[in-house]
Formats: sequence, structure tokens, C-alpha cells
Amino acid sequence: MDIFRLTPDPSGNIAWPTLSTTKKSVVTVGAFDGLHRGHRRVIARTVERAKELNAYSVVIMFDPRPAFVHAYAKAHAGMDVPANVHDPDAITAVDARLRMLSAMHVDYVLIVRYTLAFSEKSFRFFLGQLVGKVGMRLLVLGEDARMGAKLEGDIKKIQDLAAATGVFELEVITDDDGKVRVPAQFKPIAPEEPGEPGDPLAGLNKDERRSWSKKNNAREVRSVSSTNVRYLLSQGRVRDANAILGHPHGVEGTVTHGEERGRTIGFPTANLEEPIEGYLPVDGVYAGWLIDLGPADDYERDQQELSGKPNPEEQQPLASVTVSDTPIVSHRFSSSAIDSRLAPESPFRWPAAISIGTKPTYSEQTGRNERVLEAYALTDDWIDLYGHRVRVEFEGFLRPQIKFDTTEELVDELKHNVEQTRDMLSK
Repeated sequence: MDIFRLTPDPSGNIAWPTLSTTKKSVVTVGAFDGLHRGHRRVIARTVERAKELNAYSVVIMFDPRPAFVHAYAKAHAGMDVPANVHDPDAITAVDARLRMLSAMHVDYVLIVRYTLAFSEKSFRFFLGQLVGKVGMRLLVLGEDARMGAKLEGDIKKIQDLAAATGVFELEVITDDDGKVRVPAQFKPIAPEEPGEPGDPLAGLNKDERRSWSKKNNAREVRSVSSTNVRYLLSQGRVRDANAILGHPHGVEGTVTHGEERGRTIGFPTANLEEPIEGYLPVDGVYAGWLIDLGPADDYERDQQELSGKPNPEEQQPLASVTVSDTPIVSHRFSSSAIDSRLAPESPFRWPAAISIGTKPTYSEQTGRNERVLEAYALTDDWIDLYGHRVRVEFEGFLRPQIKFDTTEELVDELKHNVEQTRDMLSK
């Protein structure tokens, strides 16, 4: 899989790469945050049709998320998102998405840095560029896809454009998974009771559902959607979120030194430093997995080499072209080394009891109330992961954060959580 990282110039124009002068492309477009089952249906069809047409399969992926860019601009007097600003609502880091796309045998991924100037380009101009520069013969989209300035380009208008020009075709992948209602402005709400929380609408009659929707200012969204995944994780409903994703939700980061209190009570944890890549579920204790991806410096160097991250001192691109001072940089991506660590039987993967929160038992005496993620690997020996890049995957919610009166009570509860984790993961 080859990757191009593309940055629009100040006017929003992109120097699109010419993938081939003779071979056409089958293209799909989106942020693909989370790469949930709906995304993968669209991408799998893109790959399938490309093979049928002897064409390249091309995924155009926006980063940062368009919604984040526009929200940031609204809060910062119309500014674009600076390169070092973290998006806490992104479900999945770009690196993780690239690993999944590689496993789906996509030929090319074009990562477009989404900017306000780029967002002002019409969908007609955008699609014309894809036809003329990327060789798009077929465009594959989900049925609710929209693109271009003010999201004017819906499926009907794109279909009309394809029919009028005759230079590309549109294939629409329909969604049969239904819709759900989600609060318009939901906030993380920690469950009050142990165990995986259920659907608050389950068992309600029509009037009760209407009352709930009104109280929460709920809106209808697709069941299989990034918005619904975000909502479920914000309520601690990990299993429901994982069912939509089609894989365990995970976050990634570098292990740093914490207070090291866990080691003194027999539960040494791996603490992740900020920023953590991926959407953090609501505060609580979870069962899941801790995966060592290797020393963070080695990981970053490898990703720079494999996925085209800018670092001119340490890497040479496969291809580099400059148009209007806007560089095109292409790299060939291979995630085999990381894939082996992520594999189910990998020696670098351990069951883990995971805590997200502010450590209420000790926050009064320490005066520290920052939100932290720490994972206790269920192994016989302590594992030194300081300075390592790790992935933490969530399988289920165990309990809310609790303030214990004594350390002994906390230790007893942690032992119980460890047994719960073993039991849940064994199933």
C-alpha cells in the first residue's frame, strides 16, 4: 500500500498525484474515523471493484476530521487547526487506520490535510480533480455521504454530475443497520453501577422514548456511525461500541512514570502520557488488553519511514514533486512488524485491568486531579514498558470509579477486578 500525504496550498488547491497514465482508479472518500463496519463495507467494495476493473483502489482520507476543523475555527476566530493540536474526539489514530486499510489490501491512501480553504472548494471541482489527476473511473460512497463547500454535494447531486459528464460512475453502498437516537450535545456520563450499562431506551414504550428524546434533545443518526460509537464510549457501553466497530476499541500512547503507587500495593500499572491517540471512554474500570508496540522512538522512526510522516532528516520518499510550493510525498506502507505484536497470540499482548479517572482514593492527599489512563497487565512478572508505545484495547466495563476508605479495601477490589477481567476475556 502506497501513501501520499497532501497539504493544500493557501488557496485550498491540492497537487494531486498522477498514479498512472494508463490505469484508472476506483475511489472512496471520507474521514473514516474508527473504520467501523460501515466504512469497511464501502472500502471492501472499492477494493473489489478495482480488481474487477483492473484499476487501482484509492482511499482518500481527511485528517484532521472536518468536524474538528470547523469546530476549532468557530472557537478560534476562523483559524485552521495548528499541526500540534490534538483532537480528543477522534476515535482512531491515523496510524491505526492505516494498519487496517493495509490489511484490506488497498492500493493507495491519499491523506489530505483538511483545511478551511480546501473546504470551500465545490464538490464539482473536487471530483473533477479526481477524474483528471487521480484517474477516477468509479466513485464508491455510503448513502449519506456529502462533500464540497457547505456539504452541497449529496448523493443525488453527485449522481446527476456523473450522468451529465459521463467521465465517472457512482456506486452507492446502502445501510441496512437502522438508526438510533443520540443526544445532540452528549457529554461523558459514568455509569453508577458495576457491569456493562445497557441501552437507556430498551423496554420503553413510544411515549417514553419520545419523552427521553425531548429531555436529551436527541437526534436521529445511523446506528453504524462514528457519532454513535463516540456516544456509546462516552457512556461506558464498550461492547455495543465494539459491535459497531467490528473490533475492540483501542487507544495508543507512550508509557510514562506515574506516582508508582500501584507497584507498592502489588498492582504495577502502565500509565499513558498525554496526548493519548484515540477516544478515551468515560471514567471507570475496564477489562481489556495491553499491547507493547515497542520503544516509542523506534515506533516513531518506523512510522515515519512506512507511512510518510514528515521527517526529511531521517527518510527519503519514494516520490517527491512540488507544485505551487505544495509538496507531494509518497511512501510505501507495511505494518508487518506491528501486526505481529498485535496478533491474538502475540507474546507482546496481555490481558489487562484498565482504569481511567482521577484516582479518587488518593486525590485529596496528593492534590492531583488530572485524568489518567493506567493498565495493569495480568502477568506473573512485572513488565518494564517505560518509554514504550502501547495500545490499550477495551472489551467491557467493570465498574465506576470509587473512593475507598483504606488502601486495603482498594486492594481487595482490584483483586476482584482482576478475576473479572480474566473471566470476561476467557469468554
